[in-house]
Amino acid sequence: MGLLVERPWALLLLLPCAIFVWRIAASTLRLTGGRKAAAVTVRAVILLLLVSIAAGVMPYMEHSRRDTVFVADRSASLNADERLADWLNRAIGSKEENDRAAVVSFGLNAVVERSLSGTAESGVSLRAGVNDSFSNAAGGLQLGSGLLENGGRVVLLSDGEENVGDLLRQGRRLKERGIAVDVVPMPRAERPDAAIESLDVPAALKQGERFTFELTVASTFAGEAELRLYEDNTEKAREAVVVERGENRFALQSVAAAPGFHRYRAELYANGDERSENNTAYAFSRIDGPPAVLVVEGKSGSSVNIRSALEASLIPYDVLQPERLPLEFADYARYDSIILNNVPAMRIAEAPMNHLAAAVRDLGIGLMMTGGEDSYGLGGYFNTPVERALPVSMALQGKRQIPSLGLILVIDRSGSMEGGNLELAKEAALRTVELMRDKDTVGVVAFDDAPWWVMEPVKLTERDSVMSAIRGIQSGGGTDIYPAVNAALTRMKSIKAERKHIILLTDGMSAGSGGYSALTGDMVDNRITMSSVAIGDGADTALLERLAKEAKGRYYFTNDSSTIPAIFSREAVMMSRTYIVEKRFVPQIGAAGDWARRLTSGVPAVDAYVATSAKATAETALVTPMGDPLLARWQYGSGRTVAWTSDVTGRWAKDWTGWPAFPDVFAEWVKWTFPQFSSEPYEIDAALNGGVAELTIREAGGGDGLTAPNLRAAVTDDTGKRTELAPVPNAPGDYSASMTVAGPGVYIANIGGSDGGGLTEEAAAASGGTTAGFVIPYSPEYRLTDGGGREKLERLAAATGGRVLSPERPEEAFAGKPATSRERVDSTRALLIAALVLWLIDIALRRISIPWGRLAALSAGLLPGRRPVGSAAPAAEAALTRLKQRAGRVGAFYGGAAPPGMDAAARGAQAAEQPAGSAGPGTAGGPASAPPAAPGPSGRASAESGASGKINRLLAAKNRRR
Repeated sequence: MGLLVERPWALLLLLPCAIFVWRIAASTLRLTGGRKAAAVTVRAVILLLLVSIAAGVMPYMEHSRRDTVFVADRSASLNADERLADWLNRAIGSKEENDRAAVVSFGLNAVVERSLSGTAESGVSLRAGVNDSFSNAAGGLQLGSGLLENGGRVVLLSDGEENVGDLLRQGRRLKERGIAVDVVPMPRAERPDAAIESLDVPAALKQGERFTFELTVASTFAGEAELRLYEDNTEKAREAVVVERGENRFALQSVAAAPGFHRYRAELYANGDERSENNTAYAFSRIDGPPAVLVVEGKSGSSVNIRSALEASLIPYDVLQPERLPLEFADYARYDSIILNNVPAMRIAEAPMNHLAAAVRDLGIGLMMTGGEDSYGLGGYFNTPVERALPVSMALQGKRQIPSLGLILVIDRSGSMEGGNLELAKEAALRTVELMRDKDTVGVVAFDDAPWWVMEPVKLTERDSVMSAIRGIQSGGGTDIYPAVNAALTRMKSIKAERKHIILLTDGMSAGSGGYSALTGDMVDNRITMSSVAIGDGADTALLERLAKEAKGRYYFTNDSSTIPAIFSREAVMMSRTYIVEKRFVPQIGAAGDWARRLTSGVPAVDAYVATSAKATAETALVTPMGDPLLARWQYGSGRTVAWTSDVTGRWAKDWTGWPAFPDVFAEWVKWTFPQFSSEPYEIDAALNGGVAELTIREAGGGDGLTAPNLRAAVTDDTGKRTELAPVPNAPGDYSASMTVAGPGVYIANIGGSDGGGLTEEAAAASGGTTAGFVIPYSPEYRLTDGGGREKLERLAAATGGRVLSPERPEEAFAGKPATSRERVDSTRALLIAALVLWLIDIALRRISIPWGRLAALSAGLLPGRRPVGSAAPAAEAALTRLKQRAGRVGAFYGGAAPPGMDAAARGAQAAEQPAGSAGPGTAGGPASAPPAAPGPSGRASAESGASGKINRLLAAKNRRR
């Protein structure tokens, strides 16, 4: 036990404190005796406590023991939890009584399995959750050393194969703290494992070129295996091979077929292989050659003119229906451009809709949309990813007088709609409300067994309240259609609007039959139309189709609920037939750019088109008399898009499709959308650090020596997920960035500059960019090659003054001389409390005076055998007797004369009590020198009378004082 002083210089405050105490002792005159000594002592102690707190005085206790923290590697490369737990239990069981032990385990993260404790129990079980896909030994040492506040040792049990952090650097930090690290090299458990170490494919290929897939396979056993190669999820090759123990190399031949950017994947299937995480490798390449175009047509056979134009320019193409659009993002990379020919949005599922826009933005693939009754706003593209990619907007922004619309949405909220269907129905309703104008009226009625008005029909000047009410729709109950439609019809009759429409959506069978014919007849009589939407095979499709037909509306059936918002948007737009402008005119040439040479010589007339609005940064090549874009183009991300708002079937633009120059003009529009780069101007290197990819972006060929201060990169993975990055410049033409990755695969980066002006997503996408790719392999934790782990562990032990322990002798962990450590006790709080208590005592000593004598007398009167204080008469009698005796003695001493100090009144009273003829000293009745008479009976009476008067006066004074 001892004392430590953290700030010795603060002890100099004792000198002024001593002077202060001395002055208090010398100048305090009001207090005397014991009170003064106590007050001065208390103040001195208070000052001493405060100086001790300022100086950081604290007691400590010395311990002689071994504090040891065991850090266990639980990563997948070691895979030895049972062996580690057994070793730890044996090691902790061998410690002495005073020794303490703690256990930390690590993978990518580190956790405490057992806190530092001296308990004898050794039942350690490694059960805490760690990410075993990586090995972060440095993180384990950092956490373990944090448990050693007063020094000690760390014992690391690992194979030394770290892939996150820096083990030796962390060891140097522990050395500075005086913590030694003992290492226990744990050998890997032998298990059958085969892994693809690498897949190499040429980065650039020509169409028709033969090339080689080069694979390196490592294996811990010999046996038969099969290699499979995929190009964009399409199997390219499959070959049976024989793997030997150790490293194997294989080469498979292939031909570069389809041009474009392609992802490659190699998979290994070996008999007896016990680990699958390392059986896949990735690569990518760009194949240059004749471009390929995908034509998506809304009606079969409607793309005859498009086919003729592409064939005339020798451009290969594929034609398919919108329902057959690929669901995998990588499948879009095989095309250079995609044409949507009068395709309604409700026929494109959610994933392809997102992939179309992402393919343009991130892969540089072109996109073109042609007009028709099922295209643009009439096709329900409002607020979709495809609309964001096009150079035109579906909203007309009040450019023309559109009839006012009264719309009531009748939405099924029964129990079968719970979950995704109801959420998409609400999203569809919200999108419809956004599309409508303030002068329009909208109402929403939800129904199950009975109708419930979510929002009574109101003008959309209250748009926010309508949208808030829609978001609050909840599911529950059965399905009864008739009451809900009847309620909507009744309310619709009172709405004042030029066009009135009802949209009915349900996924079930109606419980009631009702008089639907009378209901739809009433609608027709009041010029109210109704469209119906059936979701899934469980809906009453026959009833819904009949209702739409009788109510002069449209019937929709969908098994893909993600198309519901597009259906609602289309219905809202279809009620405004002004979206189709039917008027013959000759287009005016606008910002045609390099297309002007083919257009300035004259263009044919157009009979109709779909009205849209050109976006701010788009180039409008052909303009209608009403100022609408007929032909527009722009850059979106790294790709280009074109909008032709008339049709290509010959119904609206027959003069164009019959124009001899049309095939060349149309082919030129399509060619403009092709990717504009032949080689990547940027190269990306990726290094995996835990779950984070560290990217290094370099300008190909060294660049121009300049650094773009606002470089931006958008990375897209195999699923189409997009991540925005802001690379940091390191040197001219050299940048770095980091991102969290979900797993191994090929990642595509769209790289471009930004002016840093807070651009919107649409404006940023329109700024263009270039495309580059990189590969994230599987975690290095699953590699079979030896990374020199044992040598690294030995270097760590030597650098920190530790030992290399044997895996067979765990008792060595607590061998050696115990270390003496000091355990400090923080006494600041206790000293502050003591100073506060003494301060209160000091106040009491200086301000409160206690009559200790009276308290003692009072206490004495309460002792047993004493007369109670409450007996006033005997006490007074006793006191009177004692006073009389004392007065008699005084009178005898003075010989009847008044004692010295007796006032005049007392002397007069004494003279009056004397007998006649007698005289006191100094009176006129006798000589002044006469000796006092001998005390006789009369003298004694006089003395007694004087004593009695004196006693009375004393008692009166005593009572007054009380």
